[in-house]
Amino acid sequence: MDPNTTPVTGTWSPPVYNMTASPKLLSSSRVQEGRSEANDPSIFPRLARWCPDGSVALAQCEDGTFRYPELPTELLGISVDATPLPLLSRRLTQSSPILDYTWYPSATIRDPASFCFVASVRECPVKLLDAFDGRLRASYRIVDHRERQIAPHSVAFNTGANRLYCGFEDAIEVFDIHRPGEGMRLHTSPSKKSRDGLKGIISALAFTPDMSSDLYAAGSFSPSAPSSSNVAIFSESNGEVPVMFLGAEGQQAGAGYGVRASVSQLMFNPARPYLLYASFRRMEPIYCWDLRGDITRPVDIYTTHFPTAPVDGKVRRTSTNQRLRFDIDYGGKWLAVGGEDGGISVFDLTARTGTVEGENDSYTDSTPRNMPIMQYNGHHDAVGSVAFHPLRPLLLSVSGSRHFDRSKHATSDASEEESESEDQDENSRRVQDDLSDERDQAESARITINRQRLQPISHDSSVKLWGFGIGTGDESERT
Repeated sequence: MDPNTTPVTGTWSPPVYNMTASPKLLSSSRVQEGRSEANDPSIFPRLARWCPDGSVALAQCEDGTFRYPELPTELLGISVDATPLPLLSRRLTQSSPILDYTWYPSATIRDPASFCFVASVRECPVKLLDAFDGRLRASYRIVDHRERQIAPHSVAFNTGANRLYCGFEDAIEVFDIHRPGEGMRLHTSPSKKSRDGLKGIISALAFTPDMSSDLYAAGSFSPSAPSSSNVAIFSESNGEVPVMFLGAEGQQAGAGYGVRASVSQLMFNPARPYLLYASFRRMEPIYCWDLRGDITRPVDIYTTHFPTAPVDGKVRRTSTNQRLRFDIDYGGKWLAVGGEDGGISVFDLTARTGTVEGENDSYTDSTPRNMPIMQYNGHHDAVGSVAFHPLRPLLLSVSGSRHFDRSKHATSDASEEESESEDQDENSRRVQDDLSDERDQAESARITINRQRLQPISHDSSVKLWGFGIGTGDESERT
């Protein structure tokens, strides 16, 4: 290097999102491949996550496969380099349904050694898979007292990316990522009969993005009990002893300590690691706690509907059990979440301009409710997940859910019933009184049982890429 040449230095800055105009639809594709899957409505993506370098997105699908959606590479910023990238297998098939997965924190498509992810597959050890071809690199076993393989419902790397945390029933298994095999078990509850600790299946794990902190959050599928919460904060140095429990009690009597619902997702704010966000099953609001202050109640609640007074201490719930995952951009300013009706909502986390005033007068809980600054129709089915791109003002959304159509399985036929009734009336005039038993048997209704099993279908199994950059056009329907 020439000593007289001044080195070029720069600082990373998060993408700038334009929320004053509706986003532009840049790409729309489906996960089905070939003619055999083109008309298969049972294949749809449940979850999609960006690779940490933003080069590709990996989708978890209903048919037990991982797939790479077709996305325009020129929009992702990976075509400027002349170095050819390795080819990816379009489909990575697993032996059983997939419960959860997560990318290796430093994964990049330009480094084959780091380009991998961890997957939890039912009744199988936790797998470390190569993201190029899906081959198994390592496995981590979780065995119960009956020597059965246990698949965790949640997996997450710690902040240092040297340990893997796996949540399952009443415990968290900790693995050294460099030493495959068995790990160390942290019991979240002293015993099955005990009411202390974090009870139930650990459904969500999230580590704070602060390298100076070793805190992480864990949530359970079991709803909060009157005396404890189903969201707890742990420390890597403290082991299985919780540091604190997060509450959501209101001022009305008998509200309970925590949220009476199963935890679907936990996530820390990337720019403000002391803020924790949580979503719950069959509940539309997203709760936010500030770990620096009073953790017995949330500091903010983000909702897409106007809040109303609860009935018997219960808030309004959604009708789906499906996880509808939200995401926060790397700048910690925007939160996006999909809805059951296919809509996508965006919240501003740094301002409370959307707080509803006057709607909470009949509700004694003083926690402010924040409304979205943008809502638009993105899909024609439930939006399973949304994901902000780490380097560009892009948002990835996937849709699909299971629907059962019973109209094709009806067994009644009006014309046959009418013809049978006419024949029965004609025969009844010819029989004698001593044949009444046979007449009753002839007039009895015929019962048919349809043994064909209902198959689920999806109304929309698309993967869409939305642009929020400056100067994007208005190609979506804003509400």
